[in-house]
Amino acid sequence: MTKVKSLADLQKLKADLQSKVKIRENGESAESLVQVKVAMATCGIASGAKQVMEFFIDELEKRNIESVVTQTGCMGYCYAEPTIEVKLPNQDPVVFGYVDTAKADEIIEKYVKNGELVDGIIPQNYETIDE
Repeated sequence: MTKVKSLADLQKLKADLQSKVKIRENGESAESLVQVKVAMATCGIASGAKQVMEFFIDELEKRNIESVVTQTGCMGYCYAEPTIEVKLPNQDPVVFGYVDTAKADEIIEKYVKNGELVDGIIPQNYETIDE
């Protein structure tokens, strides 16, 4: 962690932390935003999910993409960790496996920005029950 040596350093640290909190807690209007859920169970963390989550938080903000990034528990795809779920507004969620920071960058550039599907999608293996 960087040492705070001046008021300017402290203000910069505060601004950085506030922006990271904002992007994670934008949940009130989540349906109109890009939603990224990162599986952070033990296997995900051991595979690098924390770095992937930090990358999404930083890069989505840098690229001015209105989004909310959250962590979730096990998605059941331990063989493909780190796994993430991306939900674009008015679309069904898509789960990606084997996501590192390079794959995360590709997901942002191709899928989030342009709607293009990229390699690494884990097919849906369940059906929902409609009431």
